[in-house]
Amino acid sequence: MVERTEYLNALISWKDEQVIKVITGIRRCGKSTLMLQYQDYLKTQGVSSDQIITVNFEELEYEELLDYKKLYVWLKERLSEGRITYIFLDEIQKVPQFEKVVDSLYVKPGIDLYITGSNAYMLSGDLATLLSGRYVEIKMLPLSFAEFQTLTKVEAEKGFAEYLKNGSLPYIAVMDRTSEKVDMYLEGIYNTVIVRDIEDRQVRRESDSAKRKITDIALLKTIARYLASVIGSPVSIRSITDYLVSGGRKISPNTVNDYVEVLVESFIFYPVDRFDIAGKQLLKANRKYYMVDLGIRNHILPRKNYDFGFSIENVVYFELLRRGYKVTMGKQGNAEVDFVAEKQGAYMYVQVTADMTAEETFERELRPLRAIRDNYEKIVLTMDQNTPGNYEGIQAIYLLDWLGNRESPSRLWKK
Repeated sequence: MVERTEYLNALISWKDEQVIKVITGIRRCGKSTLMLQYQDYLKTQGVSSDQIITVNFEELEYEELLDYKKLYVWLKERLSEGRITYIFLDEIQKVPQFEKVVDSLYVKPGIDLYITGSNAYMLSGDLATLLSGRYVEIKMLPLSFAEFQTLTKVEAEKGFAEYLKNGSLPYIAVMDRTSEKVDMYLEGIYNTVIVRDIEDRQVRRESDSAKRKITDIALLKTIARYLASVIGSPVSIRSITDYLVSGGRKISPNTVNDYVEVLVESFIFYPVDRFDIAGKQLLKANRKYYMVDLGIRNHILPRKNYDFGFSIENVVYFELLRRGYKVTMGKQGNAEVDFVAEKQGAYMYVQVTADMTAEETFERELRPLRAIRDNYEKIVLTMDQNTPGNYEGIQAIYLLDWLGNRESPSRLWKK
């Protein structure tokens, strides 16, 4: 069992607080395992087994409880009198109108409630209205490189090559990673995410009385492949539509937007907005999209060994999210900064490059950072081990050092 220490500690910190704990993330990123580990922790703290109620809605034995009224009655019958009952509802989005159950449980004393979901749509509509200010969302991602390396025990450079190729889903790290087995596993994950999450979304839309449905799986996969092929590049709904039309498909931007929204809600793609660094405001123009797992990306694209630079940029984006940053891409005059990472009002500006030994590349990466007039941290992350150092306050850091160590970046370049 892969222990996700940081997520486990997050749950522990919210134990017995009067808020609903909502764990979200792509399927197979470890949400169910995390809940089991947390239940084990509760037992070490003196919580008895009869105080813990667990329902996984993907298991056949709970099919009858997909009716929200039956679920509520079933849970009420199992509450512990005079003691806190810890309730865990796994993949709750499969229950139509589940928000009524969640809301009713929330107002009862002596209940500590935890729910998971593999679709961001579960936190929209009625549920968001009902639970406004009454829940915390723990956003779970697949393994970081540090976690992957700890599990696989593979030497850093070789391990990173595997991480880029096979991806970061927890089971990948502990399985026999032959190319055939990895490919078969990723095929199953990808199809499950695409098909099941559409089904779950349709259930939610029906309960919200919305009429628009996603029905064309082939179109959804085409859009997914296109977004996977352009990670790190600014795109718009119009440019995606034009790409599809150029291939002979008649489709409207509104329809494309709906399908992109599904891919984002299923936690496959994460959109990144543009940010005007000088004006400290978001811009409405093109976004970038990053893919939650590079293994899935490599699986669905027609050719392998895609653009190393954009692949490591993808890794950096998700590592910044793991470290608690809000991430945008920066606009500095006519230049772009790969990432503007903000946490509690402080900023960090990040460039990512595969190699900066060439003088032209070195200058290109540092130029937009030099143009930024504030005093927040500025770093360049690179796979080039020859140029790490401090260049007039801009720190160049070897990427694997940064991924493996969460110290202040200003200390890393000295190693």
